[in-house]
Amino acid sequence: MDYPTLKVIWWVLVGFLLICFAIMDGHDMGVGTLLPFVGRNDVERRVVINTVGPHWDGNQVWFVTSGGAIFAAWPLVYATAFSGFYWAMLAVLWALFFRPVGFDYRSKIDNAVWRSTWDWGLFIGGAVPPMIFGVAFGNLLQGVPFVFDDNLVSTYSGSFWQLLNPFALLAGVVSSAMITFHGGVYLAHRTEGAIQQRAMGSARWSGLILLASFTLAGIWLASGIEGYRITSVVDPAAMANPLGKTVVRHAGAWLDNYRHWPLTLLVPALVYLATPMTFVVLKARRTGLAFILSSLALTGVIGTAGVSMFPFIMPSSSSPVSSLTVWDAVSSQKTLFIMLVAALIFVPIIIAYTRWCYRVMAGKVTVAFIEKNKHSTY
Repeated sequence: MDYPTLKVIWWVLVGFLLICFAIMDGHDMGVGTLLPFVGRNDVERRVVINTVGPHWDGNQVWFVTSGGAIFAAWPLVYATAFSGFYWAMLAVLWALFFRPVGFDYRSKIDNAVWRSTWDWGLFIGGAVPPMIFGVAFGNLLQGVPFVFDDNLVSTYSGSFWQLLNPFALLAGVVSSAMITFHGGVYLAHRTEGAIQQRAMGSARWSGLILLASFTLAGIWLASGIEGYRITSVVDPAAMANPLGKTVVRHAGAWLDNYRHWPLTLLVPALVYLATPMTFVVLKARRTGLAFILSSLALTGVIGTAGVSMFPFIMPSSSSPVSSLTVWDAVSSQKTLFIMLVAALIFVPIIIAYTRWCYRVMAGKVTVAFIEKNKHSTY
């Protein structure tokens, strides 16, 4: 398989893995975010926790796989991002620490203060990572302050607080609303009665926030933020060399792909179609279909960021020529091909056992079930 094709395939595959991570790990993070608000007493909160308790850790495979794919396929992106976003990544990891201990220790002691503390710990573990991931994407769309020297050693000149700029925080709101919306839909699918009603209400509110913030971010991106554009001839078959091109910043450049390929407009349109349809389907209590539709809305949000930036992966605000793209931030042709073979083998296996696990764990989690099995459930 030729090198340019492999580069594009891995751009698609990394995007696919990120979408799978958002759908699978996102819904249990969304449930964690809603936990202190949807559950009004200890039993109800145990119902909420047990909707994701059997499989939340299995969903982490998508997080690990996404990180591993970026490391192996885009080593320069991995190295530069983990250097520049170091403290942000640590904040994600610190938040994620609350999840395993929160699930395992929350119900070990029958004490209201103990359990409430771990409930808020699970809230942090569910709410903080999506916000930070959204902030990271917001900074990518604006450009990250790094530069490569002649030896391709990157130097990051920003700080953690600079990441928390207004547009990036708005992108964080988009991400948080998206994940909370998805978690509310899943919670409505796995519960009944008062908990289901609250979950549906939370899904509607977070869905409306998603639509509003996504629209505002799009307007801001189109009118107030300079995008990036390659102005030199690029050889897609060339070996990775980020400094072998010329790049300019230009207002509206992030809309170029939509002008050149109008069909790509279907990607952001998916958000505006799938989200309201989710509301309608939820009202009809067809919660399984609602989960599929909310997954499509997530796909639209993430896909919009990818389509807007292509072929850029990590633009540089301090040295546009150092920007990393699909063509010059990748591993060798042999590495990409070997990884593709591995992905074609193992990703279907992951999908198959995930599907099996969810079939085994299907059904409603009820208050009666928790009270009957209070010594064996979370």
